[in-house]
Amino acid sequence: MTDHILLERPEAYPGVLVIRFNRPEKKNAITQAMYARMAEGLLQAEDDAAIHAVAFLGTEGCFSAGNDMADFLAFAMAGAVGEPAAFGFLRALWSVSKPVVSGVDGLAIGIGTTIQMHCDMTIASDRSLFKTPFVDLALVPEAGSSLLAPRAMGHQRAFAMLAASEGFSAEQAREAGLIWKVVAPVEVEAETLRLAASLAAKPPEAMRIARDLIRGDRGELLARMEEELKFFVERLTSAEARAAFEAFMTKARN
Repeated sequence: MTDHILLERPEAYPGVLVIRFNRPEKKNAITQAMYARMAEGLLQAEDDAAIHAVAFLGTEGCFSAGNDMADFLAFAMAGAVGEPAAFGFLRALWSVSKPVVSGVDGLAIGIGTTIQMHCDMTIASDRSLFKTPFVDLALVPEAGSSLLAPRAMGHQRAFAMLAASEGFSAEQAREAGLIWKVVAPVEVEAETLRLAASLAAKPPEAMRIARDLIRGDRGELLARMEEELKFFVERLTSAEARAAFEAFMTKARN
């Protein structure tokens, strides 16, 4: 359903496009349709000269629980091949030339965490949890996180997050360089939108050049994303992953 992702242009924050997760009954778990809608929003932001910044937001107490596991299980059981819908979104996120910020309150699981590695600044509430249970599900890191995380936080913390599946509190994530600032839950949205509007008000061409210089060679990142995708698709259709998904779904039903 497209209403599970809302694209908003708040009048009080000119120049900002908000991409909002809106599936709270499923902890904002992301379906293929939701990925397509988010990619659409990013492409819209890139093409619209009136938009100068993008802000990701979730719902109260939850940014996103990550990928919808029913979709994953169907993919694995069918032995499907091809590119998951998530990758179209990740390519759009990789290619956007305007500042991207994020406001996290509560759960940020899997891609809910790795999205932050592509954001220029993230505001998180003090009750947020960042966790990537890829290996627990017999999968591998995605979204270029295997390249971005070690650069931002060093090998040991990146390994703890991406391979050992350790959860990071908001303060641990801030210390690791994953997020910018920790605030109270009631302040997350307003602080995120204020930040996005502030970036949107700056000279756009100077901002684009500065952002490109800071981010460096994006070709290397796309190559790593492609490499991760190859392994990710292989793992999705493995017997090990099917068993892990079925165990997860059984636990969720009980």
